[in-house]
Amino acid sequence: MNNGVRKKKQIQFRYYEIPQDEPCLALLGEGWVRSYGDGVDCMHFHNYMEIGFCYEGNGEMELDERVLAYRPGMFTILPKNYPHNTNSMNFTLSRWEYLFVDVEAFLKDIYRDNEIFAEDLITLINNRAWLAEASAYPIAAELIRNIADEMRYKSDMYVESVRGMLLSLFIHIARMNHKDSGKVRKQQSSGVSHMTVALHYIGEHYAEELTIGELAGVSHMSETHFRRVFQKVMNMTPSDYLNLVRVQMACEYMKKHTDGMEMVAQKCGFQSVSTFNRNFKKVMGITPYQWKIHPENYEAKLLNYKISAYKGW
Repeated sequence: MNNGVRKKKQIQFRYYEIPQDEPCLALLGEGWVRSYGDGVDCMHFHNYMEIGFCYEGNGEMELDERVLAYRPGMFTILPKNYPHNTNSMNFTLSRWEYLFVDVEAFLKDIYRDNEIFAEDLITLINNRAWLAEASAYPIAAELIRNIADEMRYKSDMYVESVRGMLLSLFIHIARMNHKDSGKVRKQQSSGVSHMTVALHYIGEHYAEELTIGELAGVSHMSETHFRRVFQKVMNMTPSDYLNLVRVQMACEYMKKHTDGMEMVAQKCGFQSVSTFNRNFKKVMGITPYQWKIHPENYEAKLLNYKISAYKGW
């Protein structure tokens, strides 16, 4: 096993959609018994929080710039936009199961009458990534397994059951992060990459009129250096990635609202409908209006960006 630092040349954006009326996306069963990392030479990140549980197998987890050993009975909690990868030992099989959750949407719905508390809770929950032993955090581990089983069997009122357990899990994660706050500060100052900071910033501010200079500033780089590093790591320009996120959010917005395209463009950070149409078609291959009028687009659907964005794990 390697306890050192392993650097990747590129990072992939792997995009998921949570089915409508479901509390989360659950990736369960035999399809996730595999040799993880086989044929993969780069880390990736997701648009939702990833919660994983290892049932069988050994290997390494790459969490940003850390390389940690995993084994059965361990779980992961990875905030959205957090670079990571899973590598089985010597290409042997491992069995993981995963939950993907929109933490922000979930908690803002639960605490719709207390937006400040919701924002504070979201910030605390997303404060760090975890690879932890179930024996060290038995409550979190049990909640993760129980949520997976509810999503597996989908008995009567499973949605309500999962929502209740997700809230309990998020409160528990917030407590874990608060208790570990000293370690969090150390990790953030020494381990979280400049690109992760930029990705989080884009995720929070995509609807605003962002500039590359602003992104470079929060990443503590000159604009020229930021452009060069972002292109090298992400295999796309900062502007292309920003437009990709905005298109993704436009799709989510159109699923839930009947507003005209001018309002959709405004809500998702595009300065005009023409700019919105042009960038949407570049990513999706069709115009926003064409996408909106086809019901099949309201199911889980590939967001197939031709550079470095991929559907799924």
